[in-house]
Amino acid sequence: MKITYTILLLVLVLSSYIILISIWQQPYNYYYFQGTKVYDVRIINGFTQNSSLPLVIWCRTGEGGDLGGRALQEGDDYAWSVKTNFWKSNNFVCTMKWEKKRKSFEAFKGPRDGVRCGALRKCSWLVKEDGFYFSSDEISWTKEFSWP
Repeated sequence: MKITYTILLLVLVLSSYIILISIWQQPYNYYYFQGTKVYDVRIINGFTQNSSLPLVIWCRTGEGGDLGGRALQEGDDYAWSVKTNFWKSNNFVCTMKWEKKRKSFEAFKGPRDGVRCGALRKCSWLVKEDGFYFSSDEISWTKEFSWP
């Protein structure tokens, strides 16, 4: 009798665990089987020298879609979500203008950022006076390139 209750309890606990894991991973599994994932892209104005001129940003997709332009003051950000296509060929190119400087770069590139943006699928850019920094966690930043 004691073994029957132990087995019943074990089956109940194991089945509860499987159900909870299934519910917890549902969004990931959905996008995995669809061949797509959703990434959050964020560009932050990290200027610290109290520039009176805003960071002007204009972004577009590689397929010709236009996200429009923004003027970011110090500390402001511009963010959007990207749902990758099956081939992971999504690209978003942004052009930045600050004072007399102008720089275009790929804010999101499916094949490159699929791994680089990490498990949280967070792709963040910090634009500073000396260049452009990338992070997947907004804690550790890596300088990718400088202003021209």
